[in-house]
Amino acid sequence: MRIDLHTHSSVSSDGWLSPVAMVEAAVAAGLDRIAITDHREIDGALEAFERYPERVIVGEEIHCSSGTHIIGLYIREFVPSGRSVAETAARIRDQDGVVYAPHPYAYPGAAASHAHEAFGAADVVEVYNSRAFLRCWNRRASEETERRGLASAASTDAHFPWEFGRAYTELPSFTDVDGFRAALSHARPVGKRLGSPWLHVGSKLVAEVRRFFPKWRQAAT
Repeated sequence: MRIDLHTHSSVSSDGWLSPVAMVEAAVAAGLDRIAITDHREIDGALEAFERYPERVIVGEEIHCSSGTHIIGLYIREFVPSGRSVAETAARIRDQDGVVYAPHPYAYPGAAASHAHEAFGAADVVEVYNSRAFLRCWNRRASEETERRGLASAASTDAHFPWEFGRAYTELPSFTDVDGFRAALSHARPVGKRLGSPWLHVGSKLVAEVRRFFPKWRQAAT
């Protein structure tokens, strides 16, 4: 099966489509399942899971106190941002969730200490992020993941529907978190195409519009 483990709906301030529409766009692009991992939010993922339980993994991208980002997969409850990486990972595992390290070496100005923290906590590492527009970032993540013997994945970090399919992870079929953990040992990251830096500009524009017109965000969700 083909899965995308890092995506953002309009519940994130910089995402475009509603959670349910994100799932439908992903399926139309040939994916079997996606994790909805909104920034500091879980409600959208829960909404999409209620509608499409066979298609959605509930997740959240959590901003740790050091600036490192960690994603919790297969979580049931919101994990607050602002804690250390170690405490954040523990809160994810307390829910029997999986700790996912997104884009460990991207972007400009990213500290090497962020990657070190993320690798130390992760169950699976994103070795190809299609928004990480410099190839060296993904290459470095792949090399370090292999050196440490960790599971690897490829994801889009999609904020817009046309990003689906640029990256995904191929796994044996699974139905629950235990099956997912077992399948990770056979994961094959597939990176097809890197996006342009303009994708980030577009996301920032969406966030700015929503900051000044909050009703537009509510309508989008």
